[in-house]
Amino acid sequence: MADEKEVVLSERERQCLRWVEEGKSSWAIGVILKVSENTVNFHVKNAMRKLATSSRT
Repeated sequence: MADEKEVVLSERERQCLRWVEEGKSSWAIGVILKVSENTVNFHVKNAMRKLATSSRT
């Protein structure tokens, strides 16, 4: 446990992941957050990297 590091996600990364959890597509999340689909994908990919996961599901 001593090697565990706290993962810090940005507010936007948390928002995007919340909608991913609800099953929303990147396009739909973009509409909800008023950003482009590419921006959503950017935040989701950053969050996934920080969380060391390779799948949205």
